[in-house]
Amino acid sequence: MYERILVPTDGSECAEAAVDHALDLASKYDAEVHVLYVVDVRVSGQGEWALDAEAVHEAGQDHGDAVVERVAEGIRSAGVEATTAVRTGIPGNEIRDYAAEAGCDLVVMGTHGRTGIDRYLIGSVAERIVRTADVPVMTVRAED
Repeated sequence: MYERILVPTDGSECAEAAVDHALDLASKYDAEVHVLYVVDVRVSGQGEWALDAEAVHEAGQDHGDAVVERVAEGIRSAGVEATTAVRTGIPGNEIRDYAAEAGCDLVVMGTHGRTGIDRYLIGSVAERIVRTADVPVMTVRAED
């Protein structure tokens, strides 16, 4: 049923819960898991409070590389093939585009990543993917 499962992650607890579900499905269907981290271009801000965009991107890239490798290592240790990617852009767009480009036939993602003001300013990435993805999307809540 599934050949390639995309798991977008930001390293949060909720994203980790989604990884567990994706790994379970991948094991059952002998599927490959794609682990994606998106460095959000909207984080650097504007005006006098703006952060150095290059420094933010570099730090985000480094963090993303570490997160996807850690997640992929766990997936591989369970005997499932894993592919990693780190992209820069608007998370909802990048996740949707990656799923299409990589030929993923399922997206498994956490319902919440970042919390607090970021969620209200940026909006729910999971909600956006559910509404715009061309493939099924499974959303996973973090355990309490």
